[in-house]
Amino acid sequence: MTKTFTITESKTQLSALVERVWSSGEPVAIGRGGKPMVQLVRYAPPEKMPRRIGAFLGKIKMAGDYDQWSGEESKALGLTD
Repeated sequence: MTKTFTITESKTQLSALVERVWSSGEPVAIGRGGKPMVQLVRYAPPEKMPRRIGAFLGKIKMAGDYDQWSGEESKALGLTD
């Protein structure tokens, strides 16, 4: 069962609560009026997803003129007069 601390208790004992959660791995609840509001848990870095080379192969199409600017765009970007 998770122990619930008040917000005031958790502010004064934050270092001890962090150490408790880190060493035991058991989460601690912080609440108001005897009701839990949030939970302090041990950080677990997200698992790395394997990179899939070519995952979008054949799903993305590039227009043949993707690198060409219209006259209005060229003027706006200062590429032409």
